[in-house]
Amino acid sequence: SKKFIDMAKQNVKNEGDERLESIETTLSKTELFIANNQKTIIIVLAVLAIAVLAVFGVKKFYLEPREKEAQTAIYHAEQYFENDNFATALNGDGNYLGFVDIINDFGGTKTANLAKYYAGICYLNTGDFNQAVSYLKDFKGKDVLVSSLALGALADAYMELDKVAEAAAAYEKAANKSENTLTSPMYLLRAGMAYEMAGNYQQALNVYNKIKKDYPTSNEGFSIEKYIARAQAEMK
Repeated sequence: SKKFIDMAKQNVKNEGDERLESIETTLSKTELFIANNQKTIIIVLAVLAIAVLAVFGVKKFYLEPREKEAQTAIYHAEQYFENDNFATALNGDGNYLGFVDIINDFGGTKTANLAKYYAGICYLNTGDFNQAVSYLKDFKGKDVLVSSLALGALADAYMELDKVAEAAAAYEKAANKSENTLTSPMYLLRAGMAYEMAGNYQQALNVYNKIKKDYPTSNEGFSIEKYIARAQAEMK
């Protein structure tokens, strides 16, 4: 009815007026707060602005030039590394820096972090396995393939130190970090063998079965049945 519609319109109007009054009250309180705390607000905003500018300035005028300098400095060490001259790659040749120098002189840069990976591989190849573990554990890689290779190298160093349980776990992590048909079955097989050496035959069987299931056409997959049979026999 018309009377009902008029009442509904009036209710809507009343609710609208109440909301408008509430908003106006809130705005008034906000304006009052700003008026009473204007000095503090200005100081806080100024501090925030300075902080943003400082971060931008550090990145633009310190970190970026430092990163470029580190990238230039690591070039010769990388050349020695590619030629398997691991000792010189680590310590430099008297004219150019080695990976250890890059790590110490350019700490905090991406290049210094990459140098930790290189250093770990160098120490692994020169027989200093404790140092290899130290640098490889300290390496933080975002690229999954490089991270996988670093974990595999870490596992190799653990094996050289007869830390077979740690090696097995690292090999398995390496396999799972970057799942592919080339390195994953290789690392899984190494993990299984290390688990067997550690006496953990069930875990060895698990990784062997993963090779059978996920990588049956790999080189490791073609011969995996004998490893499965051996692990099963050892469990008995």
